Amino acid sequence: MPNDTYEFLSILVLHGPNLNMLGHREPGIYGAVTLNEINRLLERDGQKLQTKVSSLQSNHEGVLVDAIHDSLKKHQGILINAGAYTHTSVALRDALAAVALPTVEVHLSNIYQREAFRHHSFIAPVAIGQISGFGAQSYLLGLQALVNHIRKTTADSS
Repeated sequence: MPNDTYEFLSILVLHGPNLNMLGHREPGIYGAVTLNEINRLLERDGQKLQTKVSSLQSNHEGVLVDAIHDSLKKHQGILINAGAYTHTSVALRDALAAVALPTVEVHLSNIYQREAFRHHSFIAPVAIGQISGFGAQSYLLGLQALVNHIRKTTADSS
C-alpha cells in the first residue's frame, strides 16, 4: 500500500556481462543465487520501498549504454553491476555522467580482495556509492541506499 508521504520511484537495474550465468559461474566467488532470483528479490524489496524496479541484463556494452541514455526520462536512479565493464568501460562511465542520475554501483564479490585489475572502477567516480562483497545482498543494500538517497535529496530540495 503506498504511503502518502512518498511518490513511487522508478529505478533501473543494469546487469553487465556474464551475470546471466549466475548460479552456474564460479559459485565459490559469485554464489549459487541466479540472476532471476536476484531480480525477484529486487522487485520484492522495491515493493516494500514503494519503488518500481526495471531490470536489464546484457553482455553487450552498447545495449547498456543505450539503456542508460533511455533512463533519463523514465527513472529516478540507476543500480548497476557492470561486471567486467566496471574495469574497462569509459563508455558506461560517460553515459552515467551524461544522464547524471543518482547511481549506485554493486558487486557480488569484494572486488578489492580479488585480482589487481578488478580494484579499479571507471564507474565509482560518477556513482553516489559502491557496495561490494555481500553476494546478492549487495543489490538489496544498493537499492535501499539509492532509494533513501533520492528521497532525502528530494525532501531536502523541497
